[in-house]
Amino acid sequence: MTRYIFWTIIGCGIVTVLSRTFPFLLVKNFSLPKWLIHFLSFVPIAIMTALFVENLLIPHQGRLPGIDLENLLASLPAILTAIITKSLLAIVVVGIIAMALIRFFALA
Repeated sequence: MTRYIFWTIIGCGIVTVLSRTFPFLLVKNFSLPKWLIHFLSFVPIAIMTALFVENLLIPHQGRLPGIDLENLLASLPAILTAIITKSLLAIVVVGIIAMALIRFFALA
């Protein structure tokens, strides 16, 4: 590994750590307005929805996107688990098991 690559990796690591910790350090000393806290409470929901929909759709050039059937089928028990338990760990475990079963039986 050359020195250039080494220092590039170190620099990227520093920038990543600073960009993730600086906002927390900056906001820690302030009291944010109630409307901003309310607005920011929707950010995780918006991010999860975007990730969820992105993995359900398959882009096609010049046509409407298709649906990834494996991901759709695996998401159904995960959504049901989310409604029942509201536990992120349970949702992830059920989603992983559902996808594993779908892929196992698809290969068989």
